[in-house]
Amino acid sequence: MISSEHDFKSGPDAAGGVMPPTFVVYIDESGDEGFNFSKGSSDWFVLSAVVTRHALDLATTRLVDGIRLSLGRPDKKPLHFRDLRHEHRLPFVHEVAKAALKAVSVLVHKPSIKEPETFQQRYRLYYYACRFLLERVSWYCRDNKTPKDIGDGSADIIFSNRSGMSYEELRAYLDRLRKNTDAWDVRIDWKVVQADQVTAFTSGRKMGLQIADAVASSFFFSVNPSRLGFTEDRYARMLKPIVYNRDGRYLGYGVKFFPREVGDLVGKDDKFNWIVESYK
Repeated sequence: MISSEHDFKSGPDAAGGVMPPTFVVYIDESGDEGFNFSKGSSDWFVLSAVVTRHALDLATTRLVDGIRLSLGRPDKKPLHFRDLRHEHRLPFVHEVAKAALKAVSVLVHKPSIKEPETFQQRYRLYYYACRFLLERVSWYCRDNKTPKDIGDGSADIIFSNRSGMSYEELRAYLDRLRKNTDAWDVRIDWKVVQADQVTAFTSGRKMGLQIADAVASSFFFSVNPSRLGFTEDRYARMLKPIVYNRDGRYLGYGVKFFPREVGDLVGKDDKFNWIVESYK
């Protein structure tokens, strides 16, 4: 597993020093990657990122601290969105939706995948979702760096640490994508996403991961039915102010569905009305 400390990728600034990344990206997930639906695998797997600027990153710590204080939660104990009651999730999401962040989510409907055996290899679905996610994160960072921003335009990418997962393998996967960009139609901007700027931390060490968890869980609850058959889309609707869009288009940018067949579900099932009403 890669170290949770790393040197920023070097790049000379005007004074001949080293320029740090401009952005910080926090990534977390909700749901699972399994396909054994009769034994409890979730229908959906969601991978989400929240993006902020390094210059504003301290505000993410203050945001989480403020939410914890307002909810009466113990100091330094990580907030896990899934463990909160609905009445506590609402103020959490409300504060996140006002923050200087952008969010990107990839929502995978596993039962719609035509060849699921392709994604039953270890981490295959996770890596594939990462590719979609990092493509969109890189577009946002590339298009939104301003002359006032400090840094080289790249992103410090921080994953929520998954027990047993090798992040060296993830970095190697990103290197393969970079080397096969044209052949595989990879749309990641590699000036933004650099494999040696990928790390993994627990949510207790990087508070931005607690926000990424809230975003991923919010979108998961909006599509994946509870054991009683109900979804909760209010959180996803509330997050719209921070969801990445391009010229008012959210689908395909800040909200990416996979596979393509998910579009058939959206038009046929009333529980997905929030997508049409809020994100089309």
